[in-house]
This record gives sequence, structure tokens and C-alpha cells, in this order.
Amino acid sequence: MDVLMPQLGETVAEGTVAAWHKQAGDSVEKGDMLLDVETDKVATEITAPVSGVLSIISVPEGETVDVGTVLAVIAVEGEVVKAAAAMPEATVPAVAAAAPVGAASAATPKSAGDKVSPAVRRLLKQHSLDIADITGSGRDGRVTRQNVLDHIEGDGVERIPFDRVRKVTAEHMVRSKATSPHVLQAIDVDFSAVDAVRLAKKEQWKSDNGYSLTYMPFVARAVALAIADFPKLNASVGDNELLLHADLNLAIAIDLNHEGLVAPVVRNATALSVSQLAKHFGDLATRARSKSLTADDLQGGTYTLSNPGPFGTLFTAPIINQPQVAILSMDAVQKRAHVVETEAGDAIEIRPIGILAHSFDHRAIDGAYSAAYLQRLKSILQQTDWNSEF
Repeated sequence: MDVLMPQLGETVAEGTVAAWHKQAGDSVEKGDMLLDVETDKVATEITAPVSGVLSIISVPEGETVDVGTVLAVIAVEGEVVKAAAAMPEATVPAVAAAAPVGAASAATPKSAGDKVSPAVRRLLKQHSLDIADITGSGRDGRVTRQNVLDHIEGDGVERIPFDRVRKVTAEHMVRSKATSPHVLQAIDVDFSAVDAVRLAKKEQWKSDNGYSLTYMPFVARAVALAIADFPKLNASVGDNELLLHADLNLAIAIDLNHEGLVAPVVRNATALSVSQLAKHFGDLATRARSKSLTADDLQGGTYTLSNPGPFGTLFTAPIINQPQVAILSMDAVQKRAHVVETEAGDAIEIRPIGILAHSFDHRAIDGAYSAAYLQRLKSILQQTDWNSEF
């Protein structure tokens, strides 16, 4: 069976083999980790789809190939390994000797140097370091980039080369700014109506689910309700045309402990309540940080939510996630003096206020359309009785 380079994101066309954890000739069980792959969206592990013998490794570490490229071949029990004979020698860096699958193999164990990613190898070479002098904290004692950086700490200027994920992410962001004429609008929102429910339920929610009930699922629900009236935001730009999507598939930006971002997708978000959205977000965040997202989790997003608010930010101008046409950033909700209208006149009260910042593609819509959408979002968040969502 062929092991292919997966598409780990809707706009991702290629991936880099970061490290192989098996060698040609090794017996593998279904689910065994075969290799690490890096793209602009995620660094992830590829596991064996079947049990058998890893007969061919056709893409070496450090090489970048297109989505769908054959990375390796696993021969299942009873087959004879013949694939190598049909392949040009230059394209087969590692091939097991032809033998029935299931026969004993004599693979040479990897050395410490074979267990590191190309980024670590470059860092070692740049600083003229011997990997034997560095203690690895990764899987099976593997030396990580942070292990090398810790080793060279104190050398004056610290140089941290961009890894594959950071480089391609940078390229994606530059391409987005070059492709879409970005316009930014923002609106402040009084989250008192949200807090009336969120604070009342937060202790029980955390006890039942193991994580906090944040503002994000409330904002996501408001987006789902508001965007139904503003369908041009749930779209992508085609060849002199706007492609409106039938379903709202929300991509949620998730920080990977400051080592990058991924944006897994909650499909058909319009059909989900606040509590259902919160559970989807919790599951995606857990799987993202444990590197167990699938290729399907990262594809098909039609609108993106970003949430730097937990870090206390006031205002963020997000970059559109191509090929989408808009992205919403939610910054910190903080207690502020706020003017409210009462029957007795204007008054100043302490309210939980947060800013929603909206970047949109000016090719797709104009400012008035986005402004009306933001006003609708604000109205939903401030006037909804959120008890009905639980």
C-alpha cells in the first residue's frame, strides 16, 4: 500500500518530510508512527495505514514534495517486494531486499543524527556542534531544536533559523496580503448578557468538561446567526466572481504553545448551539496540541475566528486565511467604564467590554456591508438570552 503526502490544509499544495521514524525493511503495525511531516499549516505525524513491511522509502528527510506524492510503500503479509525494480534508482533512497513480507528484517538502528529534523541538523551545523554532546528530550531521546538552543544559550546573539512551518506560514501571510486588499473595521461590544449566563455556568461547565467556558463559542454562535444575513462574507473569490458557500464552516485559530498556529474547522456551525460549539472547540484544541488532528480537520474552512483575547490584547488586525474573504478577531473582554442610557438619562457603569476586529477582502464587499455585519453581531451578543443555548 502506498503512503501518500496528505493535504493538511485547504490551500496547502506541498509538505516536507521532517523525519523518518522507521527504516526500509522494518515491520510495522497499523497505527505505528512512520514519519513527521511539516507544512505551512501544521507539523504532524503520519502513521502506518496497514500492518506489513515498510518496503520502500521514496522521499528522504528534508525533501519537499507535492500533495499526493508517494512517500513510502508498505507491503502486506504474503506479498513479495517487487516495487523497487520498477522505480528509477535515483528516486528510491531506501528499499528493502526483495523477500516475502513477514520474514525477519535486519534493519540497522538509527543513529542519534538520523533522529533529528532537517531544522535541527542545520542548527547543529551552523554552530559546529556535535549531537553526541546534547541530551535529547524528544521521543526516544530525539534531540529537538529547543535542546540545541538551550545548549548554545549564552553565546551572545542567538540565531534561530525559521523551521519549515514558520517559513511557509510567512509565505502564506505575505501571499494573503498581496492577494487581498485588506480593510479593517472594529466595534466594541458589551458582554454583560453573555456574562450573565457564562459566569453562572462556568464552575459546573469546567467540572463537567475539564476546561473553561470562554467567550469564543458565544461569539461563534453570534457569527453563525449574523452571517446568515450577510452571505457574501461566507465566500471566496473566483475568476471575476464571488463564490458563496452553502454551509458555514468555521476555522478556529489555535496557538500551539507559541510554536505555530493551526486553524481546524467546525463544519456546519450554523446548526450548533453555544454549548455544542464550546465542546467542538475544546476537542479541536486538545487534539491540535497533542498533534492528533487529521487532514480533514484542517480543510474546508469558509470563515475564520481568531482569539488572542486570553493574552489580554486590546485590538488585533488579523490577516485573511486564503481563499476566504474575511476573518474576525476577538480581543480581551475587560471591565471598563461605559456610558449607558437609562430612563433617568445617561449613566456611567462598569461593564465587560471587548473589541471585535474584522478584516475583509475589499474585492468581495465594501465597508458598509462589513459595518452592518458588525452592528448585527453586536446586537446579537448584547440582546440575546443565552440561557436557551444550553
